[in-house]
Order: sequence, then C-alpha cells, then structure tokens
Amino acid sequence: MKELSLHILDITQNSIRAQAKLVELFIVESTANNELTIIIKDNGCGIPADRLENITDPFVTTRTTRKVGLGLSLFKAAAEGCGGYFEISSTQGVGTKVVASFKRDHIDRVPLGNMADTILTMVMSFGAADLIYEHDYNNQLFVFNTQEIKATLEVESLNEPDILNWIREYVSEGLKEIQEMMEEALWQSP
Repeated sequence: MKELSLHILDITQNSIRAQAKLVELFIVESTANNELTIIIKDNGCGIPADRLENITDPFVTTRTTRKVGLGLSLFKAAAEGCGGYFEISSTQGVGTKVVASFKRDHIDRVPLGNMADTILTMVMSFGAADLIYEHDYNNQLFVFNTQEIKATLEVESLNEPDILNWIREYVSEGLKEIQEMMEEALWQSP
C-alpha cells in the first residue's frame, strides 16, 4: 500500500466486522528513537487461538468473497521490511491488538498518509462504534475521542456534514499543531 494510513483503515474495518464497539488507535512517532509505531486495539469478538497462529498467511481468510486475505500479511511485511516488527494478539470475547513498528527513517517506509481523511473515513464507516485516536509526535500528544464529541454535542451519530467537516479540520489542525510545537522546541533548544 502506498500509505500506512491505508493499512490502518483496513485493520480498523476488520475490527468493525468483528463487532467492535470501541476501536483505539495509537500512533507514536519518535525522531530521537527513530521509530514509528502503530497500535490498533478493539473490543470485538476476538480471533480463535487456532486461527491466530497463521493469521498473517495471505491464503488464510474468513471472507467468503475472496480466497486471500492480504491486509495483515502486507502490514506485517511492511513493518518487517523497514527494520521493525509486527505483533498480533487476541482473546475471544475480549478483542484484538495489532502492533506494527517501523524504523522511521527507513528508505522503504511509506508515508503515514493523510490521517485527517483516514479518521474521517473511519468515523463515517464505524456506525455506532466509537474511536479513540491518540497521536504522540515526539512527546507532543493529540487526542481525538468520538465518545467525548458525542457527549458534548448530545448526539448518537457523527455522520452529519457539518460535524464531519469539523472533524476533518479538528484532526488536521491538531496534528499540525503537535508537529509545529516540536519544531518550535527544536529551534529554541541551545
């Protein structure tokens, strides 16, 4: 895939298919540690232990519409191909956790991508499920939580054009702000 955000979108859609009511996305970028780590957790139905053993095999899928499942195998290959690692853990009835870590400056690491549009797409496709998105850029934190937004607006769904436009702007500005804060701190350091 051309952007890591597409992997994120694919994995979170798996969470929704697994009947998750909450999906948590954590992205940690550290230039000092030269790492980019993506963690996706859900409270879906989980994956049986016998399926978990070969879940990253592209020829193992539960889908009936096709005979291959490339999402997890491509995500794993992307992480490992960039000097990182990939882990998946799951408990039936509890949920699943996917961790992919990359060397941030690896020449083969594709860009993270447009996270504002990715988050917007997730919100639009999640239905009643909620999303918590935390992005840590060199210890500067941005948090987006649909539960808090729904409570503040006193709505059950965020799929209204005005709300969706606000979400895109909010995420875009929030991510821009944490990157600018880090750049400002670098300029001020001796």
